Amino acid sequence: MNFFVLIALAVGLSMDAFAVSVCTGLAMKKASLRNMLIVGLYFGLFQAGMPVIGYFAALYFADMINTFAPWIAFGLLCFLGVKMILGSFKKSEFSNEEVSLGPRHMLPLAIATSIDALAVGVTFAVLKENIVPIAIATGISTFLLSAVGVKVGSIFGARFKSKAELAGGIILVLIGVNVLLEYFGVQII
Repeated sequence: MNFFVLIALAVGLSMDAFAVSVCTGLAMKKASLRNMLIVGLYFGLFQAGMPVIGYFAALYFADMINTFAPWIAFGLLCFLGVKMILGSFKKSEFSNEEVSLGPRHMLPLAIATSIDALAVGVTFAVLKENIVPIAIATGISTFLLSAVGVKVGSIFGARFKSKAELAGGIILVLIGVNVLLEYFGVQII
């Protein structure tokens, strides 16, 4: 695989995580470097690890992964998106509360956004391609784009908190629907 295709694939796989990072940043008053690094690490590590898991799982579970992965991503993203949408209509008594970056909040997001990377790992196993370069490139790309996404979201979200939360929830739902539609062969985004 040539370098430009590798980078294009890595950046493409990073886009879901970037969008979710922007949504996460929307809920922050101010994105500190620490918050940007935490989100970047969650998404970057999962995006780097999932192709490797998919690669090795392909030998045993290829049909099951290809069948259920889009449904899992769809369910997680829609659940989190609807939760954000509903939250945007509630008057919050805790308007100064910072978004949680703990495992309970971040793990479902990291898993949901990295499911497509799992499928890429399966594809690389079938094509007998080396998985290491794509795993490294995707991890680095996702880390950088996610950290930047948090900052972008926090700048926008500080001005338009409830509208931004609504928009972020809608974006998560749309990403989930897009994942499912791609599974059925419909390309929208």
